[in-house]
Amino acid sequence: MAFIRKKQREQQLQFYSKERFSLLLLNLEEYYFEQHTANHIICEGRQNERKTRGSLKICSKSVIFEPDEMFQPIIKISLRDCIKIEKQGDNGANSLFAKTRQGRISLVFSQVYFIKEHNIVAPYKIERGKMQYVFELDIAGKVEDVVETLLQLHRASCLDKLGDQTAMIIAILQSRLARTSFDKNRFQSFSEIFKMECKAEMVTPLVTNPGHVCITDTNLYFQPLNGYPKPVVQITLQDVRRIYKRRHGLMPLGLEVFCTEDDLCSDIYLKFYESQDRDELYFYIATYLENHVTEHTAESYMLQWQRGHISNYQYLLHLNNLADRSCNDLSQYPVFPWIINDYFSAELDLSNPETFRDLSKPIGALNKERLERLLIRYQEMPEPKFMYGSHYSSPGYVLFYLVRIAPEHMLCLQNGRFDHADRMFNSIAETWKNCLDGATDFKELIPEFYGDDFSFLVNSLKLDLGKRQGGKMVDDVQLPPWASGPKDFLQKSKEALESNYVSEHLHEWIDLIFGYKQKGNEAVGAHNIFHPLTYEGGVDLNSIEDPDEKVAMLTQILEFGQTPKQLFVIPHPRRITTKFKSLPQPSSQSASLADSPVSPGEESFEDLTEESRTLAWNNITKLKLHESYKIHKEAITGIAVSFNGSSVFTTSQDSTLKMFSKESRTLQRSISFSNMALSSCLVLPGDNTVISSSWDNNVYFYSIAFGRRHDTLMGHDDAVSKISWHNNRLYSASWDSTVKVWSCVPLEMTGTKKHHFELLAELEHDVSVDTISLNSASTLLVSGTKEGIVNIWDLTTATMLHQISCHSGTVYNAAFSPDSRHVLSTGEDGCLKVIDVQTGMLISSMTSEHPQRCFLWDGNCVLAGSQSGELLVWDLIEARVSERIQGHTGAVTSIWMNEQCSSIITGGEDRQIMFWKLQY
Repeated sequence: MAFIRKKQREQQLQFYSKERFSLLLLNLEEYYFEQHTANHIICEGRQNERKTRGSLKICSKSVIFEPDEMFQPIIKISLRDCIKIEKQGDNGANSLFAKTRQGRISLVFSQVYFIKEHNIVAPYKIERGKMQYVFELDIAGKVEDVVETLLQLHRASCLDKLGDQTAMIIAILQSRLARTSFDKNRFQSFSEIFKMECKAEMVTPLVTNPGHVCITDTNLYFQPLNGYPKPVVQITLQDVRRIYKRRHGLMPLGLEVFCTEDDLCSDIYLKFYESQDRDELYFYIATYLENHVTEHTAESYMLQWQRGHISNYQYLLHLNNLADRSCNDLSQYPVFPWIINDYFSAELDLSNPETFRDLSKPIGALNKERLERLLIRYQEMPEPKFMYGSHYSSPGYVLFYLVRIAPEHMLCLQNGRFDHADRMFNSIAETWKNCLDGATDFKELIPEFYGDDFSFLVNSLKLDLGKRQGGKMVDDVQLPPWASGPKDFLQKSKEALESNYVSEHLHEWIDLIFGYKQKGNEAVGAHNIFHPLTYEGGVDLNSIEDPDEKVAMLTQILEFGQTPKQLFVIPHPRRITTKFKSLPQPSSQSASLADSPVSPGEESFEDLTEESRTLAWNNITKLKLHESYKIHKEAITGIAVSFNGSSVFTTSQDSTLKMFSKESRTLQRSISFSNMALSSCLVLPGDNTVISSSWDNNVYFYSIAFGRRHDTLMGHDDAVSKISWHNNRLYSASWDSTVKVWSCVPLEMTGTKKHHFELLAELEHDVSVDTISLNSASTLLVSGTKEGIVNIWDLTTATMLHQISCHSGTVYNAAFSPDSRHVLSTGEDGCLKVIDVQTGMLISSMTSEHPQRCFLWDGNCVLAGSQSGELLVWDLIEARVSERIQGHTGAVTSIWMNEQCSSIITGGEDRQIMFWKLQY
């Protein structure tokens, strides 16, 4: 997965440089400054004096000599262990003898490390005792500069306080960076336009490499100060798909650039010395990308995930990315959940809930007995309290899992040693058991457990990882009985991650790691409290004046692990799964909203209808104007079509209801109920009655058969703005700040049918209501007000479920998705907003040039009528307009679609109705 691909890239770069050396041979927080071609002089001054060819690396805390011969070990000498550093020939020897020693540097030290002997990755060998090594540079004239640099770095290494050491080394580094600049001869083209240049460090796992960043109108460059692993790294801006600002070492200094859509492995991660440099570079790249790539938010990814457009795995990747997790930063490595609870059975049963871990609880709360012990300690602990003494993700835990493919990283982290054999990653089942029972083990998993590359489970490098108690060597990871091999283990782990059970419960784990149970009282209630230093904002490093304390604090934070950036502050909605058809119960009171399986009889009929709708919406961009008619004197406000499809009814601000024949293409009737505007209309089942709402506060019932008004509902104190109908119930919205629910039972009267009106419920709002809509089951109602508020109501109890401030101005239209999981609203501010019905969370927001006055949607795609007169097709998943269709000469104010979604009628301010057909 991510780390494996990162390793492959590093290996390619090392192949480019033909070196065994890597930055992982340095200590943590150490810099590699320069290298010189040199010889290691062995038995200097003796008859058997010989030379070993190689290169001498000058680093901020050590000297490293890499022999050209692969079988010979790399030599590392810590500057802190040096007793004397001098140029050979400085001790008063005769000039002839001194001449033969020109270009030689002598190091006297107390300890030396031997690394990669025979090019085998293994724990470092250490030789102790007073020794002298002599190195001869190819260019003798550089000796004095090298010796002076080594003496300066030696003084820094020998300072008593770690903070003083760090400060002096950083000063030396900044001095070197200040004396150099980006080589513009490295530009890909002479025509490139320079934008900016600054100092920065390229970040890879456990190490950083200082240099210069440069950006032009077409490329991003990084030139390492030391020329390692190659002279310049270049990213073409045209290839960039995503960029993220990162916090690195708890400071807002990082920037990560991706040339892929769905991958955690970035192309470059940069850490800047000044946040303004980071922000300026981000601005240049973001400006370039503005018209090329859509920037996704956590909410937009949530919408894609909920609707099944991205997998559980992909969604977790995106959330990790947005929460500052990066495979370049082991202290913030992507975190994935343990999913499976059964590592002992011969068969893995993914249909059994007992197979799965409880995703609503953190690892530390899964074992009841251990949790009780932790709670006792927590209650007795002074402030600041925390439940767990270790984190669920840290550099040590990441490398625990990856030691077989990243042994050099483990050696770097642990000063040249592997962990004790019994503490290594030996067995999946043992590791899970320890996470359940261990007093200090609460770790989660990493993405590699759900990827395709199983190399991290296999000791393909034949590493000597030690011998366990009982004498067994640590080799490949022992797999559960239900896995036939590492490939099968990953495949079944992936199947478990994408299973129905996990899809229905993954939001609970997201609440713990990225969401509202991460901090505060909700975290306390969920037993999800870690050390304060692990949280963003847990400490302000800039406020710590003591350099020793600051360095120690930062080291502790980086090594202990960090909690992801919080992405959600209210409960995360669950995923829409294919197991159930209708909306899950949003409140304990709404028993009627519970999931109900589709009966076999319904399924076949609905499948045909659904197939037709899916085909239509897949081709919605191919909408063609069939014919148009100007039938009103003012803007059209509503469209309704008889169930047999023969008649079209329209209302208008000209106060008339018109009946238009689709067959004869003629206007058949024009009815006026009052001298005030009509606001909407609908046809009752049976095609006998049309209902119209009016600005005169009334709702009118018109008999088609008898050609006259036969009922009037005087139900409001101000204009009726919108009406809906279901199962003999009328829902009326008004500028009097109410939505009323009426029982409208027909009564047989002489010559016609009148209605008995009974007020069943009154849904009160603070301001006038401009639009309403019902969900498909008529158990939920959404209303939109003139102040931009969207309200979701439970009609079974007449209670408000959610009140969401969505728009800065009137809500023009709001409607449920066909599955009732989401509400889409459009407003005067030109925004389209998607709301999760279950949680009330605003999960997507898009902005258009003009307000969208009306719309239809299938949950993924929107056909909207614009203030500009166009019909716009919106792809909600990609958060963009995918088609613009020219239509009316004024705003599109009304829109109607038939059940098969193949025929559309629009009405506009230009007084026209337009008939549209899909061209398959």
